[in-house]
Amino acid sequence: MTERQVTAYLVHLREGAVDRPALSAASAARAVSAVRGLHRFALREGLCPTDPARGVSPPTRARRLPKALDVSTVERLLAVPDSGPLGLRDRALLEFLYGTGARISEAVGAAIDDLDLADGTVLLHGKGGRTRLVPVGGYARAAVDAYLVRARPGLAAAGQGTPAVFLNARGGPLSRQGAWGILRRSAERAGATGVSPHSLRHSYATHLLDGGADVRVVQELLGHASVTTTQVYTLVTVDRLREVYATAHPRARAR
Repeated sequence: MTERQVTAYLVHLREGAVDRPALSAASAARAVSAVRGLHRFALREGLCPTDPARGVSPPTRARRLPKALDVSTVERLLAVPDSGPLGLRDRALLEFLYGTGARISEAVGAAIDDLDLADGTVLLHGKGGRTRLVPVGGYARAAVDAYLVRARPGLAAAGQGTPAVFLNARGGPLSRQGAWGILRRSAERAGATGVSPHSLRHSYATHLLDGGADVRVVQELLGHASVTTTQVYTLVTVDRLREVYATAHPRARAR
């Protein structure tokens, strides 16, 4: 095997063939990473004298801008749940996601002891074992408090006892899939399209930056290890600024 053959394989993946469509940059990158890993292993084990894949870099993946919901859509989404026990839970979860910027995994992983509603904060357990203390907005605090007082005790009675804040109908911890299902069903009822598990997190970040928040503060709130990750949201807000400027300024466009 030679470096030229590995490169040709990558080109073949990207260009496709008669019997196979071309792969996206992300899919081709995964395939090339597997090839690189195999050759690193072979070199380490003495199965080959050189690593022909070492100099072949995976294709750069196109940067996808996060899609945020506008404020009116978020408000429709948050207004969907009813006042029954599960409705109170669903409203609390949705308000929590939008009010804290938590990932769904962080929300379902939150324990009662992580919440301090009197102080308006929650300790979130993020990626890589990192934790962060973030504020909980007033609407989210009210929704979570209503759920804890009026709904969670009844749900917990059906289970074996768990410290998780958000419970399923059987009294166990709500799963990521269960939380995503709540978001998806609420979005359908609200007539919101293009909603993903991260939609409320994306909206949280974008709306903060639109409101004038510093990007490094938003970085801390989101739990990003690097500000570069957070800066993707600034691209979204710049696009929004251009849109507003183009429609609002009397001389934004030449006649």
